Amino acid sequence: MDFAFDERTEELRTRLGAFMTERVLPAEPVAAEQRARPASPWDTPPVVDELKAEARRRGLWNLFLPDAEYGAGLTNLQYAPLAELTGHSPHLGPTAVNCAAPDTGNMEVLAQFGTEEQRERWLRPLLAGEIRSAFAMTEPEVASSDATNIRTRIERDGDEYVINGRKWYISGAMNPACAVFIVMGMTDPDGPDVRRRQSMVLVPRDTPGVRIVRAMTVYGYEDHAHGGHAEVVFDGVRVPVSQVVGEEGGGFAIAQARLGPGRIHHCMRLIGMAERAIALMCERAVSRTAFGGPLSDRGVVRNWIADARVTVEQLRLLVLKTAWLMDTVGNRGAHTEIQAIKIATPRAVAEIVDRAVQLHGGGGVGQDTPLAELWAAARTLRLADGPDEVHQRSLARRELARYR
Repeated sequence: MDFAFDERTEELRTRLGAFMTERVLPAEPVAAEQRARPASPWDTPPVVDELKAEARRRGLWNLFLPDAEYGAGLTNLQYAPLAELTGHSPHLGPTAVNCAAPDTGNMEVLAQFGTEEQRERWLRPLLAGEIRSAFAMTEPEVASSDATNIRTRIERDGDEYVINGRKWYISGAMNPACAVFIVMGMTDPDGPDVRRRQSMVLVPRDTPGVRIVRAMTVYGYEDHAHGGHAEVVFDGVRVPVSQVVGEEGGGFAIAQARLGPGRIHHCMRLIGMAERAIALMCERAVSRTAFGGPLSDRGVVRNWIADARVTVEQLRLLVLKTAWLMDTVGNRGAHTEIQAIKIATPRAVAEIVDRAVQLHGGGGVGQDTPLAELWAAARTLRLADGPDEVHQRSLARRELARYR
């Protein structure tokens, strides 16, 4: 990326780029080796805590939050090139600067909808990186791409809510530092407005009745980047009514508010993942010889590299346009563009990474390069925060409405 942003963004980009090069990328093999040692694979490797301390020392902390009271006070457009840099190491970069999902979305929810008591108890330790959190929405029994399908019940009993339900792929839940869940469920299952039936409540992880059933893998990987995904049962879990987030019946609206920034953050980081795949592809092409010459002389390889560069530049501009629209006309005004980047970016980046894997042969599917995990992450993001088809359906409906 060779065009200039504002002075503050350029200064942060320079400092973050140095941090990624000097500390984060060299820490990847260290983290992998440390993860292989502890009794639990979900323990945070010591090197991660070292990176977090260094990021704070360098003033690279909570960059994602636009509210200056809680974060860096950056706009989406200012944050975009910074998130891209952390995407070069998606398993360490975002965590090192306290900008990792699902905590980012949960912090945004608490900052926007939480009470003072909720912010003091949960938001402040999250901002400090002292705890982690999880967002419990997806369920195995229903198509959770349609949030109105959610079956978990949140029933009022005096001054308490009683929660019963089963969730899965709950990001962050396997991390021992995960201290709280934001749980989405039905408080008014028979209400006339299907978008007012759901609520969100805060559930401390150590609440009786919360049971971690198992870790869920992603294409066979234990996804440490997001603190592990879990299947979780809530069996007669009781929490005070004061633990509701926002208002009763506001769960659907809060979920939409949470997912907008989350979608663009994923796409920003995906650009960085693609850049790393291109770099690995080029390094491989010039260093590997087959059939009498370097791979870089092969026309198909040059086409892959050229196509990848064109695709990344197009995606970046679309992501930046979306960020600018979110800043200027709000998430609702940028609805079409948010859907467009969520459709286009994971799909295209997965293809770029796949070609890098192909160029590396057997080495591309193993653990000696980050390519296999990059591909798994990009492919998974075609499902996370709504599958492609849901966004395509909604975007097409908006396009067709102009002609009816």
